[in-house]
Amino acid sequence: MHRIRVAAAAAFIALVAIGCQSSPTSTAVVDAAAATRPSVLLVSIDGFRADYLGRGITPNIDRLAADGARARWLEPSYPSLTFPNHYSIVTGLRPDRHGIVNNTMEDPALGAFSLGRREAVGDGRWWGGEPVWVTAENAGLPTATLFWPGSEAAIGGVRPTRWLPYDGDLPDASRVDTVLGWLSEPDTTRPRFATLYFDALDHAGHDAGPDSPEATSAIVAMDAAIGRLLDGLEVRGLQDRVDIVLVSDHGMAEVPATQVIASEDMVDPAVARAVSGGPALGFEPLPGQVAQAEAKLLGTHPHYACWRKHELPPQWHYGKHPRVPAIICQMDEGWSTASRERIARWPRSGVRGAHGFDPALPSMRAIFIARGPSIRDGVVVPAFDNVDVYPLLMRLVGLPAASNDGDGDALGVLEPGLDGHP
Repeated sequence: MHRIRVAAAAAFIALVAIGCQSSPTSTAVVDAAAATRPSVLLVSIDGFRADYLGRGITPNIDRLAADGARARWLEPSYPSLTFPNHYSIVTGLRPDRHGIVNNTMEDPALGAFSLGRREAVGDGRWWGGEPVWVTAENAGLPTATLFWPGSEAAIGGVRPTRWLPYDGDLPDASRVDTVLGWLSEPDTTRPRFATLYFDALDHAGHDAGPDSPEATSAIVAMDAAIGRLLDGLEVRGLQDRVDIVLVSDHGMAEVPATQVIASEDMVDPAVARAVSGGPALGFEPLPGQVAQAEAKLLGTHPHYACWRKHELPPQWHYGKHPRVPAIICQMDEGWSTASRERIARWPRSGVRGAHGFDPALPSMRAIFIARGPSIRDGVVVPAFDNVDVYPLLMRLVGLPAASNDGDGDALGVLEPGLDGHP
């Protein structure tokens, strides 16, 4: 069965790689200066918590860090969820500015958005800002993305030269080999910016908790995938032609099965409608029910607190975008929410995992590691916000950054002469 699955995956990659080369810049001629510049590979391990490192089970990721630079941790943007943070990393914008304000959200003109709504995920009107690949494509540089949130949509009318529709069943080895194939191409076609995404650890953390044997096994598998990538670059003689930036979007916190509150118990659905769920929950009062909804929700409660959107804690930089619901409730660490119907399907005992908590919590800390010809060796820098990654990526690609919320000058991971300083 495994051989059949891998063979099917290989066939899928071959077909999609051809069918998704839809960018108008895919045949652009790359000038001589750009042709000699290293490719930039942005890798994400979804749900990789910062303290997963140093446990003795990630030798390949440790090797990557030892040969390059790493941050003590990477702080997510609020809310600490997958789509908002992946898109913040490639735009340098907070979710409140780029518009992906939650994994689940609504827009009066566009309708409903969620991870499972493929037509919404692929609709460029949801995705604000300008991700790295759009700027690169507009400059005539080829790009290639493997499953990065936002890369399935034509943003500003532009797609990556090559992109793949999300397929959670695609084996990690096939993901790595696809990207290695892209990076091995001649200078005229190899991507100057590429992405690679892994999600198995996030699933294991959600299903069994961040400290479970299942999560540990997933960490080991993710490390093996990074090892396959590093070995593949070395075998192909590409280790000095690729700058790797490895990140995660958020960490993971333990949530006992008994510590879930039904959203219907927070406020009557006849008064306010839950737009999103989980630890970062948004409510929209029904017409004529604003006062009742605020009376029921606003303030501090056992295990959570709620605010009007424009009164959220300022360090979250959140609440101005029209897609943010009128009332936001933030759960305390270790607690979550869901509908009664969904809770009824969950196990009544044991531990699960969740993210979406205050980004400043240690459990939400993500990782940042970089290695390559443009990166300093053996450097450990202080923690920084994930919007700061974008200016670094643009500097590595060699293009001016679009307007963003980041501070790339503060990272200190680039070789002298590349960071704007002697």
